[in-house]
Amino acid sequence: MKKFSHLAIPYIVWSLIMLLLPMLLLVLYAFTETGNDIVTFSFTLKYFKKFFTDPDFLLVLWRSLKIAFKTTVICIFLAYPVAYFIANSSDKLRNILVLAITLPMWINMLVRTYAWIGLLSDGGILQRLLEMLGFGTHKLLYTEGAVLLGMVYNFIPFMILQINTSLCKMDKSLKEASFDLGANRVQTFFKVTLPLSLPGVVSGISLVFLPAVSSFFIPKLLGGGQYFLIGNIIENQFITVGEWNFGSAISMIMAVIMMCSMYLVRRIEDRVSGNKKEETARK
Repeated sequence: MKKFSHLAIPYIVWSLIMLLLPMLLLVLYAFTETGNDIVTFSFTLKYFKKFFTDPDFLLVLWRSLKIAFKTTVICIFLAYPVAYFIANSSDKLRNILVLAITLPMWINMLVRTYAWIGLLSDGGILQRLLEMLGFGTHKLLYTEGAVLLGMVYNFIPFMILQINTSLCKMDKSLKEASFDLGANRVQTFFKVTLPLSLPGVVSGISLVFLPAVSSFFIPKLLGGGQYFLIGNIIENQFITVGEWNFGSAISMIMAVIMMCSMYLVRRIEDRVSGNKKEETARK
């Protein structure tokens, strides 16, 4: 145990420096009056008041929550059929499909998002394809649809993998018992498969919604600076404007929103798991 504790010291030091210290600095900047000087301290809440009293900032926050919600819903409806197909495939095919899902994730997310600029740009492949299909010429890049597409593309693998893991862990004998009791495939899916896979769906929601609501480079690249989200405002306050205090205050607000979201997701997951245990005990 002593040897193990000594080996853990570098990791603990690294965590304190790289994780805890930045968070403490954010708190310090958010609640102090000074600019970039942390020598003097003057407690204030004016930066939080500035955010909540300005309708423009609240509009951006609402827009960020809305597009994160849309991204999550789309990912659920697209990912579940894919995960269901993967989970019901043979072991060899399942491994190939999981590799196909995770392979794009080996490439940096920024590079993958840059690729969509060429696909969605005027005269790009997708625009020409729509023209060939008779849909006319439509602006694809620098729109809300482009930002939503980039969000779904980058975050849907997390949803697929979580749901697939939940489906693979499911006891197959429960489906067989459902068929033996006279239920058809549709009834078995809604009565057995879907309820047992909900923990994976809930975990996928947390892995999609949280990064989507705070993303800044996807709307910056695919929105062309015309579609601002809360992450872009935080980046702008730190890098362009130099309002570190206000940027820290917004970061603190987003941190609270994320923690509340994680708590809510955890409560839902615990309730789903509790219902599963109660049903198992009754059986």
